[in-house]
Amino acid sequence: MCRVIDLQQSVLAKNDGLAGALRTELADRGVTMVNLLSSPGSGKTELLQRILGHARSLGVPVAAVTADLATEHDAERLAESGAPVKQLLTGGLCHLEAEQLRSHLDGWLPDGTRALFVENVGNLVCPASYDLGETLRVALMSVTEGEDKPVKYPTAFGLAHLVVLTKTDLAAAAGFDQRAFTGYVAQVNPGVEILTTSARDGRGVAELWARVAAVCGGAPVHRPPLAGVHAREHGHSHEHTPAREHGHSHEHTPAREHTPAGALIDAAPGSTAR
Repeated sequence: MCRVIDLQQSVLAKNDGLAGALRTELADRGVTMVNLLSSPGSGKTELLQRILGHARSLGVPVAAVTADLATEHDAERLAESGAPVKQLLTGGLCHLEAEQLRSHLDGWLPDGTRALFVENVGNLVCPASYDLGETLRVALMSVTEGEDKPVKYPTAFGLAHLVVLTKTDLAAAAGFDQRAFTGYVAQVNPGVEILTTSARDGRGVAELWARVAAVCGGAPVHRPPLAGVHAREHGHSHEHTPAREHGHSHEHTPAREHTPAGALIDAAPGSTAR
């Protein structure tokens, strides 16, 4: 048992070091990374497509990496925004790690990029334990997932710098209790901001981009209390390192880069991919 724990700590410590180095490298290039975490079906791909399109309409250079176990469907959808997009296939891995991400950014990330969005694998457990080198970590959930999701997945929501509620156009039909949801978020992450959005009608898109743009401009991010607790528990000098309560002891196959038409999938005029 001790060996398993030691291995977990070793794997995560290595990841933390690589994530810190990547964060520094991106900062030196003027790039802000945004790590998006959610369950499958939260609507984060459609919302991200909206965000990318909005940023580009303002003349801001943005890019995105999207991770899935299979298919390039999400990359095709995101590329419709006109932003540079890269698809990563994880080959069964349930999350991204800093080393995997960095290897796929080398030589690809366009110069001048201001914000890099990383759409993590749809999973609220494993990705929560891995720092990717992001500056802004966003936990998303839809109104159809239940108000108590934050307390069911306290690490994912407890380490978020920002919480985003999606599909709010369905709130009435789903019987969603936003007051209860807000209370549950406060239990695991006191003081974190909650934004309400709808990719269907565009609600909250401009506000979410404004938060990202502010961070790109040097605005401070929320400091989750849970981050400080875990940093102290694991001997870290900073409070950004994600919690390790879900660390894995098994080895994973490194993420593979999917290249349906080259590593970079460009938006094609008239594309009908959904």
